[in-house]
Amino acid sequence: MKNIDISFYEANASLKLDKVATLENFGMTDKELKKSLEKIRRALGDFQDILYAHGKYSVLICLQGMDTSGKDSLIREVFKDFNVTGVEVHSFKVPTELELKHDYLWRHYIALPAKGKFGVFNRTHYENVLVTRVHPEYILSENIPDIHEVNDIDQKFWDTRFDQINNFERNLAENGTLIFKFYLHLSKEEQRQRLLRRLRLKQKHWKFSPSDLKERKLWDKYQNCYEEAIRNTSKPHAPWYVVPADNKKAARVIVSSILLEELKKYKDISEPELDGEIKANLEAYNQQLENE
Repeated sequence: MKNIDISFYEANASLKLDKVATLENFGMTDKELKKSLEKIRRALGDFQDILYAHGKYSVLICLQGMDTSGKDSLIREVFKDFNVTGVEVHSFKVPTELELKHDYLWRHYIALPAKGKFGVFNRTHYENVLVTRVHPEYILSENIPDIHEVNDIDQKFWDTRFDQINNFERNLAENGTLIFKFYLHLSKEEQRQRLLRRLRLKQKHWKFSPSDLKERKLWDKYQNCYEEAIRNTSKPHAPWYVVPADNKKAARVIVSSILLEELKKYKDISEPELDGEIKANLEAYNQQLENE
């Protein structure tokens, strides 16, 4: 498989989600896509080892998408060849009582990957301009000064949040975090089929919740909120990529390819040189062990 054109997936300020395809397979069979992913993820695993040894950068991968868009399985498959100590995954649910006593970015800040590691946010700080925008009543539980009722939450409030998120990410980037944000772009019909599968297969029942159907009725509103959030927060230091997600195997290939191709551009990420004295005595150390 040839390298994909990364620019084709990168979002910009004129993004219209209803104009973006939700299905891609590159003319490949499922078996071919699987083999392609295996090759790319091995290379990513090798890069992670070097990133850890280098110790000056961390990588943050943000995954967003509608329910059933394939975030969990993508994480499982793309990072399968990583050293388990080199990647940390955080799934952000409804904020806890403790988290609500802090600002909305706090719980994300403390989950950031350390230098040398990959961090994956399965649902992210963007929930705070997505779910809360569709359900603005959730904002009231944050106990923000001057926000007493839903009517106090206006467009200026959301614009300020976009600015806060941009500042948050800019600070991370300036201090060595490489940020990648992926929106798994699923069609409404494909979501319907995946929800039906959860209902038909007993082993998938645990994944289903009646709330999935309630949220599905708000599909158009979610799409509008995603579109505005992505438009306002896709920056050179923290780009958004819109990934066709109707074919899960192809989506995994796209995400892993973008990661590998972009990370390879950082030529300063390399294995550190051995201390001169150690390097000069390697043969002596080898002989010492051989003679034991």
